[in-house]
Amino acid sequence: MVKDINEIQLSQEELCDLRIAKSKLEYPGLTARITDLIGQPIEEGFKLLPKNINKKIGEVTQMALLKGLEFAVLTIGENEKRISHDWLHKLLIAGSGIAGGFAGISSLSLELPVSTCIILRSIADIARSEGHNIRLLEVKLSCLEILALGSTKKKHDSVNSGYWAIRSTLAKSVTEAAAFIAEKGLAEKGAPPLLRLIAAIASRFSVVITEEVAAKAIPIVGAVAGGTINVLFINHFQEMARGHFIVMRLENKYGTELVENIYNEIEV
Repeated sequence: MVKDINEIQLSQEELCDLRIAKSKLEYPGLTARITDLIGQPIEEGFKLLPKNINKKIGEVTQMALLKGLEFAVLTIGENEKRISHDWLHKLLIAGSGIAGGFAGISSLSLELPVSTCIILRSIADIARSEGHNIRLLEVKLSCLEILALGSTKKKHDSVNSGYWAIRSTLAKSVTEAAAFIAEKGLAEKGAPPLLRLIAAIASRFSVVITEEVAAKAIPIVGAVAGGTINVLFINHFQEMARGHFIVMRLENKYGTELVENIYNEIEV
């Protein structure tokens, strides 16, 4: 007999976890935090960027997403649940940012794939720490989805117009890509379903990438500050990943409808 949704109750520990997830997914956007760091609006940096930078970032981002996830999952090793190494990934991406700061925008084609791989590895590491099997296709695709979450969120945005709306928007592309990969495997990179998902995620991820690049283009931002911006960058997606995989863990147990309803009612 199927239980009525109103009869199902989360434990106090699970409610606490869901509250933590919501607080992370509502975390102020990356733009606000970078602006606080450099002391001036990122818009100043946009004026200094080459005219074709958006196209270049879009192209590099899609390639990085195609290559990065499999590398991330393969390099994590054992699949059993363990504490994630958030600070290790912060140190790695800080080094990437410092190197990129010295080289300038010309290093974008090299730094962006490296930093994206590090971010995806950290996301997969967090998924594993929340008890998810990172070898499963649905978890791999969820790792990619993180890069589309909260990319332009402002401090007082409605969660329902952000987190859940983005998941809903991506749902069809994720389903189609999952069906294709299940049949053909990840080796078939030219497949329309997979490319549509990558394009949908890349279009949102490239927005925050462009903001990061614009911030680094401001003259007062040196190599060390470039490393710090990279740390803010990965921290943003680590927060999104922690929140999302807590929600996903509870969804696997209770179903999406119940978790979403309780999530929306929780005050943080």
